[in-house]
Amino acid sequence: MTSSASSSSPVLETARRGQEAAALLAPLPRTARDGALLAIADALVARTGEIVAANAEDVAKARAAGTAESIVDRLTLTPERIAAIAADVRDVVALPDPVGEVVRGSTLPNGLDLRQVRVPLGVIGIIYEARPNVTVDAAALCLKSGNAVLLRGSSSAYASNSALVAVLRDAVESAGLPADAVQLVPGESRDSVRELMRARGLVDVLIPRGGAALIRTVVEESTVPVIETGTGNCHVYVDEAADLDMAIDILVNSKAQRPSVCNAAETVLVHAGIAERFLPRALEALTQAGVIVHGDAAWQQAGPGLVAPATDEDWAAEYLSYDIAAAVVPDLDAAVAHIRRWSSGHTEAIVTASQAAALRFTRLVDAAAVAVNASTRFTDGGQFGFGAEIGISTQKLHARGPMGLPELTSTKYIVTGDGHTR
Repeated sequence: MTSSASSSSPVLETARRGQEAAALLAPLPRTARDGALLAIADALVARTGEIVAANAEDVAKARAAGTAESIVDRLTLTPERIAAIAADVRDVVALPDPVGEVVRGSTLPNGLDLRQVRVPLGVIGIIYEARPNVTVDAAALCLKSGNAVLLRGSSSAYASNSALVAVLRDAVESAGLPADAVQLVPGESRDSVRELMRARGLVDVLIPRGGAALIRTVVEESTVPVIETGTGNCHVYVDEAADLDMAIDILVNSKAQRPSVCNAAETVLVHAGIAERFLPRALEALTQAGVIVHGDAAWQQAGPGLVAPATDEDWAAEYLSYDIAAAVVPDLDAAVAHIRRWSSGHTEAIVTASQAAALRFTRLVDAAAVAVNASTRFTDGGQFGFGAEIGISTQKLHARGPMGLPELTSTKYIVTGDGHTR
């Protein structure tokens, strides 16, 4: 389906309204956009009761359907969580405004003034799962960067998202901005998602946030340009020149500090030259942290009964759990070869005291982020000092790595002359 088809489609009509709102947003000054964000923060607090009531419907349905409590917890909104979401919106207000920033500029030899400036992308569609806080986070970041946003959350959070978007729209309108700058994509079926993915010409870009299956579906089926966000099959390579105490700390933090996120490590690779000394210590530390190791023959020999045999499925896995794949490699180049085969291009780390090894690793490894003597868990917009992020991009075009406000903009060239002709 294209943007010219099914003119009466609710999804396409929503996209058209978003396009009109985006045109009104683009020229507005920062003060107008920041004013809308402050109104949103105040409204979230003032209308907490109705948001919590709507969320209770989703939580009750999830429990009745036998949903795991960990997922129910991600779905749940409490007054305290809503207050925290409102505080996050106020934090976005304080971030630098990317719109209008001059990326580069010069006066050409012929006297023309040339400037490349940041401009909003236009209409951004966000397709996401479970967490209703994403509804507010995404809307705030899109508004701050001058974009209209179309929000398509999961059906499991439909009542919550409907209540939140109602609050957001009222607040935006009260601040003098078009309410259609924030819209919930109508429908709870997959048909509405497919229609959004095919609204080329009305939607400028789609950003999927969720599991690997969701991201793969959007990337493969969308005719709208997609910024692919992050599945994370991240590796920690412990080099022959590594400080073993440091390596243990980084490995355990990368894997076990929060295993359910995309920047958690899923594989550890160890140089054969230190394997005899490192493996027993690593097994002890990982076991104490509750991690199950899926290892090659060397790891199995180092921990009889503790290590499950690793298969290609393990090397490819984004576990998002207290599991890690483990192998011993003959050298750094073998570690790089393993990473090239199995990495999702998110974050790769080396632990080494050798500057030469660190330099070679950072040059050879192709990923959105490469860490030297640091945990993979630092790949995050907040940790990088961006203040907030819309997601972590694992693609190579336009945006790569944690996507802050500048990554929600494009650029245009402004050419100023004085009667110049060519």
